[in-house]
Amino acid sequence: MPDLHLPSPSRRTLLRGIGGAAVLGAGIPLLSACGGSGTAADPKTVTLGSNGSDAVPKKAYAEIYAAFKKQSGITVDVNTKDHNTFQEQINAYLQGTPDDVFNWFAGYRMQFFAAKGLATPLDDVWEKIGGNFPEAMKKLSKGADGKYYFVPLDTYPWAVFYRRSVFQKHGYTVPTKWDDFVALCKQMKKDGLVPIAFGDKDAWPALGTFDQLNFRANGYDFHVDLMAGKASWTDAKVRKAFDLWAEILPYHQDGAVGRTWQDAAQSMLSGKAGMYLLGSFVGQQATDKTIADDLDFFPFPEISPEFGQDTVEAPTDGFMMSKSPKNHAGAVKLLEFLGTPEAEAIYLKADSSVVAASSTADTSSYTALQKKAYDMISGAKSLTQFMDRDSRPDFTSTVMQPALQKFIRDPKGIDSILTSVERQKKTIFASS
Repeated sequence: MPDLHLPSPSRRTLLRGIGGAAVLGAGIPLLSACGGSGTAADPKTVTLGSNGSDAVPKKAYAEIYAAFKKQSGITVDVNTKDHNTFQEQINAYLQGTPDDVFNWFAGYRMQFFAAKGLATPLDDVWEKIGGNFPEAMKKLSKGADGKYYFVPLDTYPWAVFYRRSVFQKHGYTVPTKWDDFVALCKQMKKDGLVPIAFGDKDAWPALGTFDQLNFRANGYDFHVDLMAGKASWTDAKVRKAFDLWAEILPYHQDGAVGRTWQDAAQSMLSGKAGMYLLGSFVGQQATDKTIADDLDFFPFPEISPEFGQDTVEAPTDGFMMSKSPKNHAGAVKLLEFLGTPEAEAIYLKADSSVVAASSTADTSSYTALQKKAYDMISGAKSLTQFMDRDSRPDFTSTVMQPALQKFIRDPKGIDSILTSVERQKKTIFASS
């Protein structure tokens, strides 16, 4: 489901290009810029490399660019590639003759290319659009050098989803602290429910569970350092996060490694499971309006009073400018437009599975669930991006996904798992 910006099941063999390690697949058309390297710059045209190949985002982006042309007179020449192909070849693309502007992701993936000098700082753009975004979104859009490199467009939160009628029937209250959460799991089990729906067949959902436990127990800064390869996976803080997970693992749905996230979602939506930790796209599985209207969520509970519930996992998509755009002035104008509530409103009209990144966006057409998601994200002190965006994708796909599945099968083997993860991390992060 690439339009929802999810880690694809096939990414174990993809995305290594972000570290320069991939050999481009034979027979796959190379990702290259519109017009080629010999084309002179046209002041009335901005070229844009897009990963929005699915129907919904492709249509939404086209409507944004049409509105921009009407306002500025500048045409956006869109170079759309398959979502996974775009990500697989992004490193070679940016080192070649890329388009002026390109779709990409906030967080570490953005910072990686900024640090390699493959993106243009956007501080001038942010002077115009800064008032449209909350502080957490500004922090998310900066490189390690403190400069802006990213203009966010849309986002969605990870949270614990449940049906209000199930909670009302059993007299459950929403837990805000860890002990209350564990107590609720125990009570649900007594009441004959599966406390926590869980499906990790595609290996990425468990990444989100670890993220929540890690930044709730150890804070945003440690989470960022761990994802960037700066902190050790054998650190006692990491072991603490896994000990907490082991405490609630018995309340997770059995057989998770053989179950898809969609099937796990149906367990919660049908009332067989009490809760489900996932992104807000889980609502797409609620095709019955009565059930959809009954759906609600709460932030993952506080583990440490020092960090509370300040951090929200909110994968965010947007745009960057390549290192040497042919039409720099036009690219700046486009990015300034993309950072407006108007552009976000156009996109959200076509794609209701996400919410606006801007804190000044028009939310009048939002569903109750969208409004709650928007409030949670805009009120966060810090935003994370999901493990495969906050870290090197080759590390998360080849090391962390199988490691977490091994933990789920045998939590008692965690020490040897973490020793292995740390050893592999050092090798991967030492490569370019």
